[in-house]
Amino acid sequence: MVHIWNDPSEVPADFGPSVVTIGNFDGVHRGHQEVLARLLGTAAQLGNRSVVVTFDPHPAQVHRPESAPELLMGLQDKLDALADTGVDAVLVMKYNLDLAGMTPEEFARGVLVDGLRAAHVVVGHDLRFGAGNSGDVVTMQELGQALGFGVTVVNEYDGGDGRRCSSTWVREALAEGDVATATAVLGRPHRMRGEVVHGAARGRALGFPTANLSHDATGYVPADGIYAGWLIDAAGTRWPAAISVGSNPTFDGVSRQVEAHVIDRPDEAVEAFNLYGQTVVVEFIARLRGMVAYRGPEALVDQMRLDVVQARDILCGEGAK
Repeated sequence: MVHIWNDPSEVPADFGPSVVTIGNFDGVHRGHQEVLARLLGTAAQLGNRSVVVTFDPHPAQVHRPESAPELLMGLQDKLDALADTGVDAVLVMKYNLDLAGMTPEEFARGVLVDGLRAAHVVVGHDLRFGAGNSGDVVTMQELGQALGFGVTVVNEYDGGDGRRCSSTWVREALAEGDVATATAVLGRPHRMRGEVVHGAARGRALGFPTANLSHDATGYVPADGIYAGWLIDAAGTRWPAAISVGSNPTFDGVSRQVEAHVIDRPDEAVEAFNLYGQTVVVEFIARLRGMVAYRGPEALVDQMRLDVVQARDILCGEGAK
């Protein structure tokens, strides 16, 4: 079980010594995973506990909200992804101007040493911390010598073609609908999480009922189009799905919507399969096509049948092997 804390004061007095890493970890992509693997390895070698320090909201949303990047994942999915790595604890610090104003030494002493009893700190090569981002890896090494903890610096992780894995790369791929590249950089499929709400019920009328995610769903919204993926309900059951992202141009839609049609739902589950009000997860596996305005409902239904066949093959047939 992973311990989740929201303030250093919540850390039990008998917790530690620990090995700590620090970062935003948006996406928990393969570059992050390299740092986390080094964290876990160092903690095992020293016989210490492993702790991730992260921030909510993202610092960019505080300092430059007008230009802050859209986050790849919400806090819950970040915590789930961090837990999957096997870390012992996550300290989620509320990012505000008070925290932003701490000097590097105040942060290292108050959070790392006094709060987490850090014996060692593992950081990425591009670490910046403290007021005005004045601290870097050299600062951390100097503070480690002064305050009594070791420091390991992890170099950038090459995701292929000489490009380092980054949250920016994942956003660029998703903005183009390239969920395959996003999966490669993340090390797992991209996902969104949100409550299922009532929509216009056009899909049901056409014979393809969909689970519509609320507009406050978390996770980066990929480019408009049709995708093969999975819907994971509140009970944890994974359902193959054809996922639509867009504004339904055939019906002159305006607002973008993410909706998932569960494929081959058993007849006996139809009445019980009520997702309204549930918080579900949608995973994107492959992009089938872009969003197209068809001449009428009949042409759209014909295409939707083809989409379902293709999605089924990718998720459950030859494409899944």
